[in-house]
Amino acid sequence: MDSYTQSVHFFGRSNPEELVRKYGSPLFVYNEDILRRQMKRVAGLLPNHRFTSNFSIKTNSNLTILRIANEEGLNADAMSPGEIFVLKKAGFLSERIFYVSNNVSEEEMQYAIDEGVIVSVDSLSQLEMFGRLNRGGRLSVRINPGVGAGHHDKVVTAGKKTKFGVAAQDIEKIHDVAAQYDLHIIGLNQHIGSLFMDYKPFLEACRNFLHYAEEFDELEFLDFGGGFGTPYHKLADEQEFDIESFKKELDALLTEWKQQTGRDVLFKTEPGRYIVAESGVILGQVHAVKENYGHKYVGTDIGMNVLIRPELYDSWHDVEVYRDGQPVTGGEREVYSVVGNICESGDIVAKDRELPVIKEKDIVAVLDAGAYGFSMSSNYNNRLRAAEVLITSSGEDILIRRRETLDDLLRCFPNS
Repeated sequence: MDSYTQSVHFFGRSNPEELVRKYGSPLFVYNEDILRRQMKRVAGLLPNHRFTSNFSIKTNSNLTILRIANEEGLNADAMSPGEIFVLKKAGFLSERIFYVSNNVSEEEMQYAIDEGVIVSVDSLSQLEMFGRLNRGGRLSVRINPGVGAGHHDKVVTAGKKTKFGVAAQDIEKIHDVAAQYDLHIIGLNQHIGSLFMDYKPFLEACRNFLHYAEEFDELEFLDFGGGFGTPYHKLADEQEFDIESFKKELDALLTEWKQQTGRDVLFKTEPGRYIVAESGVILGQVHAVKENYGHKYVGTDIGMNVLIRPELYDSWHDVEVYRDGQPVTGGEREVYSVVGNICESGDIVAKDRELPVIKEKDIVAVLDAGAYGFSMSSNYNNRLRAAEVLITSSGEDILIRRRETLDDLLRCFPNS
């Protein structure tokens, strides 16, 4: 089995051993070429329509990566005042930020209003809140179409058992509340879920969503959501999300709708992890190899504080092994569970994987960690959050977030 990272020259002029020696371990490493490739793909999804693709800062909030997204012409989604604040620091203008609220306070919603970003509300009560704070204002409403999709129940964001959106059956109530506060519904948005490799259910959700849009007269944009899939099993030759076939069918659907309705609105999508997942890997060192009652474990410094997705979602991440700067791909293989250094039984990066024979001081590379990796990392067990490094298009490695220090653990304590 070949090394994926080597085949795409992921580490540029360096190698994992050199990067760990230079920046420490564990370490997030991003590849600029892969990142820009994915951004260009989504930015050019609908060339025949007024269209924008939004970068979801919740997937990755590194300032350098956000600035690249801005350079590539993407707009951005925000879910909190903090995300609005950081997006503006990265250079995004207010009109290019879409604030998708969920059960927020009046203070938080007022912050978004004051910052001049378009607000999406996801309940009738939040619609009323917006009306009290900003009578006569312009906003979007998130619709729950009653169907969802995703690789795990925890990432399905529409359907009859999820907290998100206003049920489609309550559209008349949306109009009633809007009239009460003289509100202008200029946008509708939906998001049915995350990580779907089959785009057919998403297209059907878009088709239904277009019917809901016809019940609103002032619409300036429609946001179809996203969640395009990432091939997390690439070492087993899992194929990429078929974005070319998808874009053709979506283009045909939207063209037909525009012809039938005579409406020409701005279309938006939120591709989510698709943009940034494949551009990032986590490097970690092997500090122990052991066997307990017939089960072999590889003990690393990639704990669930560094990457929580496997524990939270039972997520799969491919794992590669490096030794002396080169990938270990041949020879004898063993079945291991790759685990971290956190005091939890669920601290497992990869369970029961067939891997090359692993030795202490080897380096493991956890693939497809660019989305929901660092952004969901924590100081659990008072572990320090990792550094982030970008491999530039010229092959150089540059630090884009420093590793935390012990002093950082005390920053928020008074009189520390």
